[in-house]
Amino acid sequence: MFTGLVETRASIVEVRREGAGRRFLVSAGDYALGPKLGDSIAISGCCLTVVGFGGGILEFEAGEETLSKTTLGILAVGSQVNIERALSVGDRLGGHYVTGHVDATISLLDRRDDPPWSYLRFELPSHLAGQVASKGSVTLDGVSLTVVDAESNSFTVALIPHTLDVTTLGKLSVGDRVNFETDVLAKYVQRSLQFAATKPAVTPIQQGS
Repeated sequence: MFTGLVETRASIVEVRREGAGRRFLVSAGDYALGPKLGDSIAISGCCLTVVGFGGGILEFEAGEETLSKTTLGILAVGSQVNIERALSVGDRLGGHYVTGHVDATISLLDRRDDPPWSYLRFELPSHLAGQVASKGSVTLDGVSLTVVDAESNSFTVALIPHTLDVTTLGKLSVGDRVNFETDVLAKYVQRSLQFAATKPAVTPIQQGS
């Protein structure tokens, strides 16, 4: 579990093919001194396991499913990624509960820069539209953000100067794709409503006299 508050931005320095999967070597500098083998870390919103480290480098593996359903499949040497370690019990929760399980990759439809802020509009897949609401929370490339406006096929977010400076979102251009995760609470609410709508009505048992 994560919070969507990015701790650092790092660079991919090597990508190794391992069968249908890949191993990513990420240059994280002094940040790499903290994580241990087996720790869970969100890489641009994808929960991955540390499988190696040393010399300021963190290593992660991603399988075929992850590569096909997230933007990890298009990462190359030089690509920038957002990094966050898993939440510890007792930590402050400054963002919202983020699972690191990407729901979809979505495209940036429009960007309006109003220095020092930026307003970004993203596409919204129809099957996830019921999980996104104005003033609700979403995660884009591992960054916890508040939705400004939510429509049937798109939504907007406003990025403050700090977010633009310290995460990869500041470099996005129209057409770029990001990893998208809706609020986990919204998932359960939608699922409960769907189940309630399809559950057969219960006929009361008539008591005999």
